[in-house]
Amino acid sequence: MDLSALAERLIPGEYPPLESFEKRYPPRDLPKGAEVTRLAPSPTGFIHLGNLFVAIANERIAHRSGGKLYLRIEDTDLKRKVDGAVEAVIAALDYFDIRFDEGAEIGGDDTYAPWYQRQRAEIYRAYAKELIRQGRAYPCFCTEEELSELRDEQTAKKEITGYYGKYAKCRNLSEEEIYAALDAGKPYVIRLRSLGDPSHKFTFHDEIKGDVTVTENDQDVVILKSDGIPTYHFAHAVDDHLMRTTLVIRGEEWLASLPIHLELFDALGFRRPKYGHNCSLMKMDGESKRKLSKRKDPELSLSFYRQEGYHPFAVKVYMLTLLNSDFEEWHQKFPDKPLGEFPFRIGKMSKSGALFDLDKLNDISRTELSRLSAEDMAAFLKEWTFAFGTQEQKDYFSDEEYLLRVLSLCMGTSGKKRRKDFVTAKQAVEEIGYFFGACKQKDAYCVDDATRNAILDGFLASYDINNDAQVWFSNVKALAASLGYAAEMRDYKANPEAYKGNVSDVAEVLRIAVTGRANSPDLWTIMQILGEERTRERILAART
Repeated sequence: MDLSALAERLIPGEYPPLESFEKRYPPRDLPKGAEVTRLAPSPTGFIHLGNLFVAIANERIAHRSGGKLYLRIEDTDLKRKVDGAVEAVIAALDYFDIRFDEGAEIGGDDTYAPWYQRQRAEIYRAYAKELIRQGRAYPCFCTEEELSELRDEQTAKKEITGYYGKYAKCRNLSEEEIYAALDAGKPYVIRLRSLGDPSHKFTFHDEIKGDVTVTENDQDVVILKSDGIPTYHFAHAVDDHLMRTTLVIRGEEWLASLPIHLELFDALGFRRPKYGHNCSLMKMDGESKRKLSKRKDPELSLSFYRQEGYHPFAVKVYMLTLLNSDFEEWHQKFPDKPLGEFPFRIGKMSKSGALFDLDKLNDISRTELSRLSAEDMAAFLKEWTFAFGTQEQKDYFSDEEYLLRVLSLCMGTSGKKRRKDFVTAKQAVEEIGYFFGACKQKDAYCVDDATRNAILDGFLASYDINNDAQVWFSNVKALAASLGYAAEMRDYKANPEAYKGNVSDVAEVLRIAVTGRANSPDLWTIMQILGEERTRERILAART
């Protein structure tokens, strides 16, 4: 068979010689040991926690080694493409401080552009045409119905499904059969002619999992679809070579495709990149673990963290605790050092499933938010509120000086132990609401109505905003004693039966009346911030 003539019939037209692509996309001028990594999402409109997990690893490895991280968009499947998806990917990763050096909509060095696979169609066809000339690829005329019947037959026989061996019906078509099908106008795809033997296994060194044993590929996978657009398998091999990717970090679900990809690199005459297959993100479901699910778990979507108001730094800190086993200890020892100084190592990445725990993230978020200044916290809350908050909440930011007084109290001053009351922007904005609009009662009183009124009336009788904290508390203790409560905790502990309760019970009534909740920062300071008029109004409104 004249394979050159067949190649011309299957992929007609003049294409640049393959050597020209090697010159067009030269090896990168980088320091020895520098890694070139990439993130290559499909523009489906859904970017999830696994994408961030992989992106952080790729970014850290590339930049700590003096290498490059680029963004490539794998848009070969138009059916899944969503308008605005690329911009959403970039915005989401930018929010979590993932910095690309180059790529789609990024700018930077465009030597290795274009970054959208559909714009690189000429390149893929040129390589596919060469594989046909070499006898390593062939046309397949099987219809979807025939392929479906084939899968059903294999399933019924409990055999591996796919297009291989005796099931590869078009693999050994004669020249006459091929041209007859072409002359009849039958649509076709181009398949790799695999040389693998499924009885042979080999050991491959995975950069994360270590040595893994895999079976040689014998699947004649499609490399060009009927519209001349490549499949993911083929496009990624060509692109990773020409973009000079040195290390591919991806989810462990791709481990099953590794033999296909290795054979494609070999068939194309390319040097293989290194591969590292990171573990899946798992969660506890009752007594067992399972993978995070798009359908079941809203926390899988990155939009969840923005809408709930998690600080991106806190999320990134948590991701790093899952990615590298020694990060948490390092961050606790050096909490003020930039995350980029952590000596991230691919060898420290988990080989098995990483357990995602929202409670752990919440604990980290509390700690990281407590380290912010009041000014930084105000800026963070404002950004979230103007994106997701109500108009009432947006009005909180009309008086910046007042807001800073509120946040300084709620977070604690730098000279004292910082409070860790805030987890997310959403929760924090809700939490400080009592400083602004009407007070909404959150917690119930633990006294009867008559006692509540007596406490509130007694407090108002002596309340003066000009009293300092010491005088204010002395008045509260005197009120407590007059109503049968222990003014001193030591007296109450020594003889609790002698009292209705203690001064803290009286203070709790006042706290609920003023803030709506039983627990809050320093009540005297809250009253100072609210002012005497609003404080009196709330106490009067709390009477029954």
